[in-house]
Amino acid sequence: MLQELIGRYPDLAPVASDVESAFDVLVAMYARGGKLLVCGNGGSAADSDHIVGELMKGMCMTRPLKGERLAQLTNIPRANRLQQGLPAISLSAQTGLMTAILNDQGGDLIYAQQVLGYGKTGDVLWGISTSGMSVDVVYALEVAKTLGVITIGMTGKRGGALKAWSDVLIQVPYELTHEVQERHLPIYHTLCRMVEQEFFSS
Repeated sequence: MLQELIGRYPDLAPVASDVESAFDVLVAMYARGGKLLVCGNGGSAADSDHIVGELMKGMCMTRPLKGERLAQLTNIPRANRLQQGLPAISLSAQTGLMTAILNDQGGDLIYAQQVLGYGKTGDVLWGISTSGMSVDVVYALEVAKTLGVITIGMTGKRGGALKAWSDVLIQVPYELTHEVQERHLPIYHTLCRMVEQEFFSS
């Protein structure tokens, strides 16, 4: 799938090893029972929601519940349509909590406070910022590092302040916001497909 990505987007060849590193981090995290936290602003907030949508149910594969777990759900008529999810939370989607933090603590802490509450050692935080300078995302990664949460940063060409706090940095070779976002989407689609195949191909 990574070769397919580079075949379709040859300009992403410089980040292929970073995408592979992010894949390794995600697989190791899920294998040990961890969860993914994702955050970003504007279009990158929508990307956060999108990533979670691809992980929490089947993306390209069905992930049926099997055996004892399904057999216990006798009260749900269509229980056989439930699918195994890969635990992921979009911090951008917590509207009530975000507005409370915004009002009481300040907008630059909307993600840092959530990471403090949700993050556990061995989890992964995936922060998306086209400039790499989004203060709320940077602070979230800084908090994550203090908790032992592994960090993935996804940025544009400059990388910005996110570089200092990212264990893995995917830095696409563009600077204009829309061009960066146009390359972020195929990367995270590929990563979600790769992780799904790793856990559900059998």
